[in-house]
This record gives sequence, structure tokens and C-alpha cells, in this order.
Amino acid sequence: MEIRPEEVSSIIKKELEKYKTRVRKESIGTVIQVGDTIARVYGLDDAMIGELVQFPNHVMGMVLNLEEDSVGTVIFGPDNPDRSIKEGDIVKKTDKIIRVPVGQGLIGRVVNALGVPIDDKDPIITDKYRPMESSAPNVVERQPVKEPLETGIKAIDSMTPIGRGQRELIIGDRQTGKTAIVLDTILNQKGKDVYCIYVAIGQKLSNVVGIAETLTRYGAMEYTTIVSASSRASASSQYIAPYTGCAIGEEFMYSGKHALVIYDDLSKHAQAYRQLSLLLRRPPGREAYPGDIFYLHARLLERAAKLSNNLGGGSLTAIPIIETQAGDLTSYIPTNVISITDGQIYLESDLFYAGIRPAVNVGLSVSRVGGKAQSKMMRKVAGSLRLDLAQYRELLTFTQFGTDVDKTTRERLTRGERMVEILKQDQYKTLPTFKQAIIIYAGIKGFLDDIPIRDIKRFETELYDYIAKEYPDIEIEIGAGQDPNDAFMEKLTGAMMAFKNIFKVQG
Repeated sequence: MEIRPEEVSSIIKKELEKYKTRVRKESIGTVIQVGDTIARVYGLDDAMIGELVQFPNHVMGMVLNLEEDSVGTVIFGPDNPDRSIKEGDIVKKTDKIIRVPVGQGLIGRVVNALGVPIDDKDPIITDKYRPMESSAPNVVERQPVKEPLETGIKAIDSMTPIGRGQRELIIGDRQTGKTAIVLDTILNQKGKDVYCIYVAIGQKLSNVVGIAETLTRYGAMEYTTIVSASSRASASSQYIAPYTGCAIGEEFMYSGKHALVIYDDLSKHAQAYRQLSLLLRRPPGREAYPGDIFYLHARLLERAAKLSNNLGGGSLTAIPIIETQAGDLTSYIPTNVISITDGQIYLESDLFYAGIRPAVNVGLSVSRVGGKAQSKMMRKVAGSLRLDLAQYRELLTFTQFGTDVDKTTRERLTRGERMVEILKQDQYKTLPTFKQAIIIYAGIKGFLDDIPIRDIKRFETELYDYIAKEYPDIEIEIGAGQDPNDAFMEKLTGAMMAFKNIFKVQG
């Protein structure tokens, strides 16, 4: 069969018409140095700070340093994520600033620093993403912090109250109960429409697992997300973990809801950033403003806010934790975060080892929001509590030298000793505000002065039961948040006297 030239040319024309160019432009670079979760990449001239880049084997990284002839990137992944990367590997731009999944799908989950689940459950289904770093709300977009975020801990809710939208620092030496306080705070948010995000930075993985199990056991994982960057995770993961937790919380805030984010702890976060900075040969924390650790934490904590009603009235409360060395509050990192936050709760080792738990140092702890973030009843009964305890501590110091004291001083010591006793609280035993107000009022008004120390806890428990049974309207009125008038205070005093008459001191 003879094939004519015109037939061949027509077939070729048809095939050419079907052909579509698939040429696509990609910006790529080449790894010139890798190690310690850091990679230097030649090329990527149009890369942006914070942009995601892709290494071979689906390993992701982030641009952190822009230099004249190379780009410094940090590599994400599990232990030693840079082992699968070698010099000469191709790196691709994604044209995406690093972002994380957010929304309802993350509630009850344990995720890593990139928002990827690590709890062996189903994949997270969400179509919402937020940039890991974003601008803090400006002054016009905020409103004053005045709505209480109750911790359920007497020593905190009475003297250093926390409001929704506040930034309250918890600071103290190692093993003084810092994490215990924030866990109780999470447990106390049950049924209060507050979503909690717990960010574990540089902790042992066994501790993170224990915290997840505890929150599950008490039903708190129903409204909590855990972001884990454990001590096994790379420094790059520990560096971005707080920003991931903040972005997850911001989604709730901008949706008109309330969120609480806990950073445990920012001391290890600063260490991770210093490690990355030294490896990238950039100022390691104090020399230049953009790379300064103060700026690092300020741009994180300033994102906590109580939004104006025009923006939905949502809030994001931040509780950072800082670990001190031998109680030194004047070192660099503690003074940084103290100046950024709206107050601090200082936990003292000596108090902790003396059995006073939570070991809150009244003199050094402060909330700059103050009584605005308290219920009216608590503000009324606990107004003089801080001063009374401070005077008790001072008198106790003088009387330790064996000095004879007069009757008035002895009475103050007796009352102060009982106030310290009622402020002691076991972990996972949070109290509603009305119960806190009742026992603090009993202590301040002297109803406990003649009760032996060993019977104080029993007095407290039985007092709650008695008022709930005989005076249920007292609980209702306190819980309603009404301003307590003289008639109500007289009723409360009468209930205290009636109970004391029937309370029996054990021999």
C-alpha cells in the first residue's frame, strides 16, 4: 500500500494541534551545607522569610535567614530530620508562607509543631488554615480585660486574678508546681466555653503523654488541643511550636469564642531559638532587634487580646511559663517576659518544700488587671487578703528569733497561719468561685481563729456542705455575680455563726 506525502503531513499537523506545552517555571536551589536540622541552600533568590521549602523525600523546611549568596533554612521532622538530606540535593520553593490547620477538627487531638496529628487517630479534617505568624490586634480592635478566667485555685483567683484576654506569666524554679497550676486551670474551664491549647516545648515525651492521659481522665480533652514539641523533637520544631499553638487559639478568638493558650515553657523556646541562631550564624538573641529574644516573645504574646464587640468579642488568654535558676528573677529571659506580660505568679521553692502548695509568693506575684477580672463577691471578701498575708510573713520572720509578742501580734499570727492553711489546695481539686469566696470570708472574719490547724480542711468541707443544704440561696446569689449588699453579707455571717455552733473540734 502506497502512502502519499500529503497524508503523512496531514497526520503530523493533527498531532501538532493536539500537543499542548507543559513547560512550567520553578524556582529551585541546591543544598550546599546540611547538619543539625539546618541547611544552607544556594539559589532561591526570590525566597521569603518564613516560606516553606521542600527537600527530597517530602521533607519540609522553612526559610529563616536571607543572605547575599545563600538562604538559611531550618528542617522539620522527627528525630534528626536532616539525615535523609545531603549536599547537592534540589530544594523547591512552595510560594507559601508557613501555615497550620486550625478549627474544630483539632479539638481533642495531640499534634506536632506543624499541626500534624501524632496521636494515632484519624487524620484531621479541616479546610481552615492560618499563618503561623500574624500581626497582633491593634488598640482600636481591643477592649479592656474585665471578664474573669477562673483557675479554680484559691490563691490565684483571690489575689492574682486572670482575665480573658490577659497575659499572665507563671514563673519559678524547676519542680515548684508550674505545670500543675496550668493543668488545674484547664480542668476548671470545663463547661465554660473556653477552648484550651497546651503547648509542650522541650519536655520529656513521657511527661506529654502523662498530661494527655490526665486531661483525658478528667474529661478535659473534649475542649483541649495539645501541641507537642518534646525534647526528642528538633530545635526547629521547638522554635515554631508556640506560634502554632497561638494560631490555633487565634482561630477561636476571631470566631467570637474564647481560648486559652499555655506555653510550657518559653525558657526552652528561647534556648531552641538561640541554638538555631548560632547554627545560622546570626545574632543569637541580644545583638539585633529582629533577632532579639525579647522581640521573639513579644510578637507571640502580644497576639493575646480581648477583641472589641465589633469583631465578635472573642478572646485569647496567654499563660507563658518561665523557669528560673535559683529564684533569679533578674536574669535576661525572666525580665523580658515579665515586661511583656500583664503580671506574674511567682512560685517559691522554699514555700513548696514547706508544704504550702500552690507555692505562690504573695509579695512578688501581681496581676496588673487586678479586681477588674474578679467577681464582685471575690473582690469584696478578698480585698485585704494580700496585705494580711504580707503582714503575716513579716511578723513571722521577726518572731522566729524568739522575741516576746503582744496579744495583737499573736492574734495576727494566728489568723495568718489559718489563712495560709485555707489557701493550700490539692492538685486536680479546683473550686468554683462561690466556694472560694465563702472560705476566704470565714478566714478574714476570724471564724477560724479558734479552730485547730488540723481541723481546718474538715471545717472547710463541712461548711460547703452545710451552706449548700441549709442556705442554697447564698450559692445562687454569689454565682449570679450580683454586688453583695449589707443584707447579703449579714446573711452569710449568720450562716457562718450557725455552722460554727454545730461544728465539733476533734479531740
